[in-house]
Amino acid sequence: MPKRSHHFIFFKLFYAMRTWITRRFTSAGLMVLGGLVISAVVGFETNKSMAYQIFALLFALLLVAMILRISFRGRFSIRRKLPLYGSVRQPLNYRVVIQNKTVQNQKGLSLVEDLEDPFPTYDEFVSTPEPRQKKRNIIDRKFGYHRWAWIFNQKRPGAFPKNPLFDLPPQAKAEVQLTFVPFRRGRLTLNRISITRADPLGLCKSSKTILKKQTLLILPRRYRLPEFELPGSRKNHPGGLSYASSVGDSEEFLSLRDYRPGDPLRRIHWRSWAKTGKLIVKEYQDEFFVRHALVLDTFQKPAYSDVFEEAISVAASFVSEIRTNESLLDLMFIGPQAYCFTSGRNVGHADQMLKILASVRPCTNKPFEQLAAMVVERAPLLSGCICVLLAWDNPRREFIKNLRALNIPTLIFIITDAFTRPVSLDPDSGPGAENNVCVLKAGQIEEGIANGCQHHAY
Repeated sequence: MPKRSHHFIFFKLFYAMRTWITRRFTSAGLMVLGGLVISAVVGFETNKSMAYQIFALLFALLLVAMILRISFRGRFSIRRKLPLYGSVRQPLNYRVVIQNKTVQNQKGLSLVEDLEDPFPTYDEFVSTPEPRQKKRNIIDRKFGYHRWAWIFNQKRPGAFPKNPLFDLPPQAKAEVQLTFVPFRRGRLTLNRISITRADPLGLCKSSKTILKKQTLLILPRRYRLPEFELPGSRKNHPGGLSYASSVGDSEEFLSLRDYRPGDPLRRIHWRSWAKTGKLIVKEYQDEFFVRHALVLDTFQKPAYSDVFEEAISVAASFVSEIRTNESLLDLMFIGPQAYCFTSGRNVGHADQMLKILASVRPCTNKPFEQLAAMVVERAPLLSGCICVLLAWDNPRREFIKNLRALNIPTLIFIITDAFTRPVSLDPDSGPGAENNVCVLKAGQIEEGIANGCQHHAY
């Protein structure tokens, strides 16, 4: 077995052991357990130290506590009252209805959600590059613990900062509020919940686990944005609003008229033709309105990246803040395939786009040019374009130049990490190009937008 695999197994066993201990001992019990270990080491030679007596006392206390924890004979039923959505880094409060199905008074109970441990797989541990940092100690460099811990934290769904204690009389119900802080966007699965109680000595925990699977969607983090003016000329969208957001002609039309040579066959009104025997076509009223594109760069090799998550958050912030009562917003990105979702003017809602952004994953096997081609293809319909990019390389520079060559106003956000060199903008990117680009560092997005981008405009 490779040496690195030994390190991987050791990290996993160490965390599993630590989790097992913290779930079965209270804070006082952990202190007693620590004293037991110290006294065992110090009092190993009984002729030179009396610490073995402390060891015997602490061992007896833990043994009695572990025997008493078996006396927990409760039977319960639970029901969660979950909200529709949560948001990353925003405390999520929900209530759990618990019923005591015994004739005993249950005191000092606590509810604990048993989330699955997000252990990295061996392939993730080997292939995922560890994040750049200024200083690493010898353990990080030789054994890779920093990379293992970083991947673990990236996969960790969240944390419960507090577990309130409560009492439950016989055959009674109670509502307990739990607080959960999500760390990751996407679908959160709650599989089981445990009812715990400390033993009479307050050293060990006993628990009853109830399987109760429920899911909850965690939306991306959003930032406060300054007042961005998104001007753009109103453009003609033949076929009307419905045609602008779908494939095929709209069923809503201005009127019916006789067929004229050159009219497309797909506009024939077949019912009128069947009644009159003459070719009748549907006539549409052209509509003019503003339409912006929100272009999200998803092209990166690592499966986990703070820069990518910040890009998702910036895109989600614009989806939440842009007013689409009188305009359309197209969200464009590349995943397993090319995606374009539209909201605004009763076509779609911002909540739907946030749900989509909650599930976006990096694209690792396709070139950036595929996204550029999709945006340029729809350019004649666009009034302006907001680009959220993960880098500033030649393909992305060429993409922006093509948009400007098509006279499409652009607002560009380049997301970088704390160790990336400052992005040098091209002096020939076009008139006023430096005012249309905002470089944001991961971890300082809101400050960067407020301080450096509040005067940037198209």
